Amino acid sequence: MQLLLRAIFALLIVLITEGHPVDITYLQSAVVKGAVCLDGSPPAYHFDKGFGAGVNNWFIQLEGGAWCNNATTCLERTKTRLGSSKLMVKTVSFSGILSNKAKFNPDFYNWNRIRIRYCDGSSFTGDVEAADPKTKVFYRGARIFSAVMEDFLAKGMKNAQNAILAGCSAGSLAAILHCDRFKGLLPPGAKVKCLSDAGFFINTQTISGTSHIEQFYSEVVNTHGSAKNLPQSCTSRLKPGLCFFPQNVAQQIQTPLFLVNAAYDSWQIKNILAPGVADPRGTWRNCKLDILKCSSAQLQTMQAFRSEFLKALNSLGPSSTRGYYINSCYAHCQTGTQETWLRDDSPVLSGTTIAKAVGDWYYERKRFQEIDCPYPCNKTCKNRNFE
Repeated sequence: MQLLLRAIFALLIVLITEGHPVDITYLQSAVVKGAVCLDGSPPAYHFDKGFGAGVNNWFIQLEGGAWCNNATTCLERTKTRLGSSKLMVKTVSFSGILSNKAKFNPDFYNWNRIRIRYCDGSSFTGDVEAADPKTKVFYRGARIFSAVMEDFLAKGMKNAQNAILAGCSAGSLAAILHCDRFKGLLPPGAKVKCLSDAGFFINTQTISGTSHIEQFYSEVVNTHGSAKNLPQSCTSRLKPGLCFFPQNVAQQIQTPLFLVNAAYDSWQIKNILAPGVADPRGTWRNCKLDILKCSSAQLQTMQAFRSEFLKALNSLGPSSTRGYYINSCYAHCQTGTQETWLRDDSPVLSGTTIAKAVGDWYYERKRFQEIDCPYPCNKTCKNRNFE
């Protein structure tokens, strides 16, 4: 028991020294605009103001948390923080790319740093005028994005000199889909770029050979009325559901984009490659929780997934402004956690931390477009274990 208490105490010390608490802000003025969470509550964010040379620089991170694809799953989300701001914690810890310490975040520590909470289930793309008459659920993600951006412009973002729209997971997908729109809100002279962390979800088949994620994304887009808010450069060519896949969107994005992703993205392995519906007997359960528990056959399947991932990435074609950091870790979202963003023991690719690669790309000190060798070659990886 004493050992456990010591371990917990040590972890708390690390969190206190590496992160700092930032209180929640509820955007009550958004409600009259219909910009509300699934349950009708106001959108929310956490805002840590910039200082010194960073007062006119803005880093905006869109929170992740998957999606809801029909009336039932969206109603279920209203009972969680992912569908209601009433259920969100009042304070979150900023660390990694949101840190306010130069030691932990040398390029962005003194910027205005914001985390927009995710409560719409559509990667901020939905906009259905009327609430669902049966469930009383609102599908208004795109309105939330517009309302919070208007609020930040009024709070000084209209004078931005530098700005990044970023996100994690579903928030990262939102950062890709809204990237050019975000740039259009800012002064013409501002340096504006977008950062995707674990948002390059690929359209591939499950272990049972079904197109599970393609069908799921189509249902998300249909449920939320997202089509009109997806990039027209994609919807003019493809069915709207296919425009939820970055491989079909990113090539046409005009704003510089950086992709941070694990080639063995743990969320994609668990939910795209081997979701429960494709694995009714649960033969992949232990493997999905811990890559060290995967059989040789399962690892072979995951290597094939990596090949599909790299094929989708390469289909974007060459770009002098696009950057990417594709490591071979079993992980999901690596910029918001100090351990993987920048620490003495952080993962490296070509001898470079994620923080250094992103900073060099943003400030155009050095181009970074690197893909790791296959698992398990990178011994610096922080491979996640799940419960």
